[in-house]
Amino acid sequence: MTLTSEPSTLATSEREPLPSGWRRLRLLLEWDGTNFHGWQAQAKGERTVQGVLEAALKPLGETLRPMAAGRTDTGVHAIAMPVHVDVGFSFAPLAILKALNARLPPDVRVLSCGEADEDFHARFSCKWRSYSYRILNRPTDSALDRHRALWIPYRLEVAPMRHAAAHLVGRFDFAAFATQEERSTVREILSCDVRAMSAPFSRAQEFIEIRITGESFLRHMVRGIVGTLIEVGAGKMSSSDVLHVLESRDRTQAGKNVAPHGLYFVQAGYSPWQA
Repeated sequence: MTLTSEPSTLATSEREPLPSGWRRLRLLLEWDGTNFHGWQAQAKGERTVQGVLEAALKPLGETLRPMAAGRTDTGVHAIAMPVHVDVGFSFAPLAILKALNARLPPDVRVLSCGEADEDFHARFSCKWRSYSYRILNRPTDSALDRHRALWIPYRLEVAPMRHAAAHLVGRFDFAAFATQEERSTVREILSCDVRAMSAPFSRAQEFIEIRITGESFLRHMVRGIVGTLIEVGAGKMSSSDVLHVLESRDRTQAGKNVAPHGLYFVQAGYSPWQA
């Protein structure tokens, strides 16, 4: 196998064992997705997290393309995204972390860096993934959270949203919530919860967080689910209507995809899910 400093897109299953002197690193990243076209490098050279990470790695030596636990869309944020990358240089993990953060733009940071087993794969070894969606639910919008939460000025009722969310836990065909999906639309949701939170310096309910955990997700599935739960909270749909939406497998029956800027990749797990 010929190795160069140019990134490779080979999957783990297609690779030979790493050559002598090469090793696999496990990184944990956070980023503000406002000015990124998602995680994955794009053919037209749009700004992506994978792209800026590759650029920061390149001066350190030979590397292959970094792989993340999940792919995020344009505008979506990440709080703790696991990433692995194969490298041919021998710097210590702490030195690599410092070097990367010195070269990365301020809207993405490496939180940790360590050695990983050669058979660890950030995506394929992952057992579950958690996403969070934040809604600012008050009459006025926010100067501070305009890129980090969806503003809804009319009141949403959390109790029926929570009841509707419970109907989504389990293994179902989620075709009604997916966008332009060619894969199997059967997925398993391990947890789906809705909770109200007060803003700093306020006792009033201002934020609503929807946290969804699953083994894997369809394209725009989380944003479609959130859009549907918002319909329930607004009284436009009953909590039991979610069951009919699921059974319909019809995208037009569910709520609209919400904007990406309220969505966060929160966590990935590499051992079985425990509620």
